[in-house]
Amino acid sequence: MFEKILIANRGEIALRIQRACREMGIKTVVVHSTADTEAKYVKLADESVCIGPPPSKESYLNIPAIISAAEVTDSQAIHPGYGFLSENADFGERVEKSGFVFIGPRPETIRLMGDKVSAKDAMKAAGVPCVPGSDGLLPDEPREIVKIARSIGYPVIIKATAGGGGRGMRIVHTEAALLNAVQTTRSEAQAAFGNPGIYMEKFLENPRHIEIQVLADSFRNAVYLGERDCSMQRRHQKVIEEAPAAELNPRLIARIGERCAEACRKITYRGAGTFEFLFEKGEFFFIEMNTRVQVEHPVTELITGIDIVQQQIRIAAGQKLAFRQRDIQFKGHAVECRINAEDPYKFTPCPGKILNWHTPGGPGIRVDSHVYSGYTVPSNYDSMIGKLIAYGDTRDQAIMRMRIALSEMLVDGIKTNIPLHQELMLDANFIKGGTSIHYLEQKLAARQEVVKAR
Repeated sequence: MFEKILIANRGEIALRIQRACREMGIKTVVVHSTADTEAKYVKLADESVCIGPPPSKESYLNIPAIISAAEVTDSQAIHPGYGFLSENADFGERVEKSGFVFIGPRPETIRLMGDKVSAKDAMKAAGVPCVPGSDGLLPDEPREIVKIARSIGYPVIIKATAGGGGRGMRIVHTEAALLNAVQTTRSEAQAAFGNPGIYMEKFLENPRHIEIQVLADSFRNAVYLGERDCSMQRRHQKVIEEAPAAELNPRLIARIGERCAEACRKITYRGAGTFEFLFEKGEFFFIEMNTRVQVEHPVTELITGIDIVQQQIRIAAGQKLAFRQRDIQFKGHAVECRINAEDPYKFTPCPGKILNWHTPGGPGIRVDSHVYSGYTVPSNYDSMIGKLIAYGDTRDQAIMRMRIALSEMLVDGIKTNIPLHQELMLDANFIKGGTSIHYLEQKLAARQEVVKAR
């Protein structure tokens, strides 16, 4: 096992990784920008290294600075967390060439699954169902593009092969709008990702977002840890996640879960990963694989009792998985609310000093956050300041506990999206379960129409 790990990230995930390491008796090194000097995880680390000014490009995305920090602190491995460099194959390669262990998949696997077209091809070969779409990248010839769209059937969605986080995609409902949408998406993909490659898929009208968590070691052992429902989204960004998904047949989950585990064996996957699917009319359609730990991993940890971050570390250290699929037991239900420093309805970021921070407690409540009273939320990074997770024996109990926890949570000095979460925990359709990925945006749009009418 490693003696010292460098954490190449910030915020709540940096603290989460640090806690996992401390429990395992592993020393931690935290890199940080000047904006995060006063962060809790920086103060708690065995060592910390300032690697640059607030802009991410000059700090958390500065590969030479991170490698240097690992060298001067005699770290043995680097954990990238999520976001930033976590799915950057070049970073993983540089880490390993510099003599450190990258706590994540092999660089070639990250490349394979990071390109949406090659990922889809790999999944088809492994028997994982995919959304009907173009066979590879879209050609330049307009007539061929039109022919492909007709064969798929409208509406279609144009996606950047290197896209992610909801960027680089455009929905097309009619043939008249097709070619302009293709050209616009291609230009945006080049500007945003340095790769103009795009492909086309059938646009599913009313799907749910269901994802399967997997763990795989270097000995071709792979398991799935059940599913999560992440359908409550705004602009392709998740707001609420839960496990297991409401109203889904466990046999259906077992079938798709085993296919995901088998896909891991076929591509010799290593570490933690998540297969993301759109689910509609009883069918799963693969959309992408995230080759890292997910923001929403706590809900899976609570229903399985498995520490996913510690498993990442053990796998990276060359250990075999200590359990098989038959050993994994699913118990209870967990719901997670992402707490963001933003206006709850306008969604504008609200950085600033938190005057008072009081987190809830009680049975089944978990708070993952790096925030404290007096902490200043910087304007340079993502607005998420924490995650509130509620666990119960049943879904109804988890939701009730979440309502109570949200009512107890106090954040003074800045605006947060807690009022939106409180509203959603009382929403009849959410309580029923099974809302689509479009539900929240439709709900917010309807509210806006009412406001305009007044």
